[in-house]
Amino acid sequence: MRGGVKQQSFNTTNMITHLKSRHPEQHQDFLKSKKEKMPAKTHQQPLLQSFDKARKYNSDHPKVKDLNDKIIEFIALDNQPFSVVEDVGFRRLMMHLEPRYAMPSRRYFSDVALPELQSVVASQIEKLLAGACHISFTTDIWTSSVSPVSMLSLTAQWIDEDFTLKKAVLHSQECSGSHTAAAIASAFESMFGKWKIERERVHVVLRDNARNMAKAMMEFGVTSLPCMAHSLQLAVNDGVLSQRSVADVVAVGRRIIGHFKHSQLAYSRLADVQKELGMSVKRLQQDIATRWNSTFYMMRSLVEQKRALGAYAADFELPATLTANQWGIIENMITLLAPFEQLTRDISSAEASAADVIPAVVALTRLLGRPSDTDRGVQTTKTTLLEAVNHRFNGVHCEALYSVATMLDARYKDRYFDEEKKRSARDLLLKVLDDMSGSADASTEDPPEKRTRTGSLLDMYDEILEENVMFEEQDKTASASQVISYLAEPTIPRNHSPLEYWKCNQARFPALALAARKYLCAPCTSVDSERLFSVASDVMDEKRNRMDGEKAEMLIFLKKNLPLVLKK
Repeated sequence: MRGGVKQQSFNTTNMITHLKSRHPEQHQDFLKSKKEKMPAKTHQQPLLQSFDKARKYNSDHPKVKDLNDKIIEFIALDNQPFSVVEDVGFRRLMMHLEPRYAMPSRRYFSDVALPELQSVVASQIEKLLAGACHISFTTDIWTSSVSPVSMLSLTAQWIDEDFTLKKAVLHSQECSGSHTAAAIASAFESMFGKWKIERERVHVVLRDNARNMAKAMMEFGVTSLPCMAHSLQLAVNDGVLSQRSVADVVAVGRRIIGHFKHSQLAYSRLADVQKELGMSVKRLQQDIATRWNSTFYMMRSLVEQKRALGAYAADFELPATLTANQWGIIENMITLLAPFEQLTRDISSAEASAADVIPAVVALTRLLGRPSDTDRGVQTTKTTLLEAVNHRFNGVHCEALYSVATMLDARYKDRYFDEEKKRSARDLLLKVLDDMSGSADASTEDPPEKRTRTGSLLDMYDEILEENVMFEEQDKTASASQVISYLAEPTIPRNHSPLEYWKCNQARFPALALAARKYLCAPCTSVDSERLFSVASDVMDEKRNRMDGEKAEMLIFLKKNLPLVLKK
């Protein structure tokens, strides 16, 4: 029976009713099987618990703490203003992700969350620094263009026991008042004291070429070296950009590019010309007076768009044009300065070290001194440039830090020294090894002095023999044996890592490996501080031009160091 004779009545309800009235036993079996198949009936949550789901978290709830931490990390890492927590879109996003989260005010994030995160990250950096025996630093001074704030930077880098290069930003503190040597030295005293860094652990400080910086480091009592990139800038300015003919060409190029920079209509017309000539649409690159390589890129962009500029000048007016002779000067300058541009990129890389200075100078001076087919019209400029390079880098071979670092770099060793300087560099390396081992010699006697003979040719023979005997005696020490074996082996390719080499060979040359950790941690430029100021310019933007220096320093510190801590 399915519930009558009409098809509309054929349903399970009528069938169950039929079982209940006519077949009670089968109906009981049906109820029993139904109960077994049904899942356990959940008890409805009390009404109070339902209200709890809609109630906001307390401020001390772990979920709130976690969200607050992530928001301040977001602000620091992405250069967001504190006012982002008051933006409607951001608040709607957080409400959608976690309805029970009550967003704190911007004051909470700037006055409470920011100092807390800075303290946590600083403690992690301090632990890393505590394990470093020798630390190198970079420093520079920067002034904001949107806020009356000057900042003094301090970045650190060192090599850990696994021969991994570590970097951290320690300070970007406000530097008010006159930037005298005494004021800078006092600021360094405060910064190093805060991080508990003794002067004995300071290997070197890379700075710019300003006299106040050099004098400040001297007054502070630490070794310092000028930035190689700054010295290269000065050499190019002295040797090339200061010449009248080149300066005139650069001035004309600036006027041409400025015309397109300040007129959207002119740029649109130039883009149409580029398309008609089948060229890719590219903007002309403006140079910056303090960056010689930007002048190189400006000249290169002019040459690339020479056809387009010629076609444009035929139909539209330009504030200035380049003559055929001036175009020739630009092309020759590009060829002449191309090695300087490559070298600037090489020494500005994150892996560049003080070991790169001497090989770079030797290779550059040899290239400039060698005649070339492209010298026509620029021979005088090339000679002047070589003189400027020799002047700016005079004495790099005499700087012990450069010489020892070069010797300890397995890509270079002693191959970039002439015979006289090679012996001097070898002696410097042996002295460093003896000083670091604390056992300069088993005896305290002074080494035998070299006797200078004057007289016959036979006296000269004897003098040379005595020199070799002296070196043989010196080579009996364990350090000297390591140096001889190390220098006898071939160098590794230039694209290989010297730190990876020492990681694999520290068991063979333990004394040399220890010295490599000290000398290869030194950079050759202060680029890290300049990159830090690029971050500073992002932090001190138009939206945050009223921010005080202390908060700006915290944000810059977190921007650079948070990735290191989060990765760890």
